[in-house]
Amino acid sequence: MNAVTRILDWPMQDCEDNSHVLWDAVSIARAVKGTANAEFVVTGIEFDSREVKPGDLFFALSGENTDGHRFVDMAFAKGAAAVVVDRPVEGPHVLVKDTTEALVRLGAAARARSRAPIIGVTGSVGKTGVKEAIYAALDRASRGDAHRSVKSYNNHTGVPLSLARMPARARFGVFEMGMNHAGEIAALTRQVRPHVAVITTIAPAHIEMLGSEEAIAEAKGEIFQGLGRGGTAVIPADSPHFERLRKAALRNGAHVISFGRSEQADVRLLDSVPALGGGSLVTADMGDRRLCYTVAAPGEHWIINSLAVMAAVRAVKGDLGAAGVALAEMEGLAGRGARIEIDVPEANGGGRALLIDESYNANPASMRATLAQLGRTDATRRIAVLGSMKELGKHAEGYHAALAAPMREAGVDYAVLVGPEMAALVGELGKSGGDSLGKPIPFAHCATVEEAVDKLSAFGLRRGDAILVKGSNSVGLASLVTVLSK
Repeated sequence: MNAVTRILDWPMQDCEDNSHVLWDAVSIARAVKGTANAEFVVTGIEFDSREVKPGDLFFALSGENTDGHRFVDMAFAKGAAAVVVDRPVEGPHVLVKDTTEALVRLGAAARARSRAPIIGVTGSVGKTGVKEAIYAALDRASRGDAHRSVKSYNNHTGVPLSLARMPARARFGVFEMGMNHAGEIAALTRQVRPHVAVITTIAPAHIEMLGSEEAIAEAKGEIFQGLGRGGTAVIPADSPHFERLRKAALRNGAHVISFGRSEQADVRLLDSVPALGGGSLVTADMGDRRLCYTVAAPGEHWIINSLAVMAAVRAVKGDLGAAGVALAEMEGLAGRGARIEIDVPEANGGGRALLIDESYNANPASMRATLAQLGRTDATRRIAVLGSMKELGKHAEGYHAALAAPMREAGVDYAVLVGPEMAALVGELGKSGGDSLGKPIPFAHCATVEEAVDKLSAFGLRRGDAILVKGSNSVGLASLVTVLSK
């Protein structure tokens, strides 16, 4: 069997080990410094009772607004094998002093028992997509024995949960780390202790909390503190903060690999052209070899992201062929670039329109990138539903107003703007001049998502339309995507 056949023949064969036991009662009690009242094994870990599956271990976390102990009965009703609690309950459980601390301890135990190469990913834009792409590449090459943090579990509870879920047999681990304050990634990277740390890009996300892009770069650079001597830092060569990131990596004894268009990049983009069926055909120089592969996800940002993926996969001695196949197969994620064909009402002529779901998050850099991609999308009309960008502080007005230029460059035919921060963009779009043809972009400014749905309905979708939906998660545009999808 040649290498290509092995890559394509990814699914496990029946003869392979299908054991899914994650932890037993004795191991859990020892790791969390607690007391188990029964013998049991668990196949998963969960702290959201709504997500519990049969065989899970449920952590009853206590937060500011709720107490997970209220949902212990629900967890057992959904099939939980046991629970971790700070007070005795009916049913199999591990009793501890503090359930949040116990989760961190179990994550630490999972990390300590693992012999897998570990990759940590952070960045202002694209970290979830890059994490998923690296995972897809390594999972294919290891025939299902890679592990990663799911969703955006990248904070002080999500990271230890993701670590605790890592099977002892995992051959690779990929973990996302996020932050909105300085010092947060430093705490997370000490738990993950990656062998390879990836920073996708630096942009003014969370600038309200940190004050400047330079401070954001410093905070993202904290990820290198978790690297041991000889670890690898993968950083964007085209970033104006490259030198700052490079020095942060070197201070922590890391070997630096850069990626991007720059002549000095270690993983350098040589060429990219549109691929048949969408996406891009990419040619990259890795120093001692050249790679040619397809990236299914559209957009310039994904071309550059793919270079970071290749750099990380090579750094853990992964299979670059499998990485190429994974990138060719991987399309946009829900809320992060998923492209959905939706039905146009018969009253409007019927047919299909394209919905681009970028509803999970937004900052100035990602807004510009997705608007540019909308402009390159073949469509009868281009419609932009844009929600407020949060956590921009005193910079919010300027960043929102600055969206007028990329909207005009994208040839937006109609815009629905949601949230009070969009008032600055409303003022900019209302100025004379308009687009290159001298026509202003028609728009509606809405206070709520429900109002936005009504405005979009009144405008009327037609066959061949492309509708971009993007905004900060707290705006709630995911519900608009749900309405359109149905």
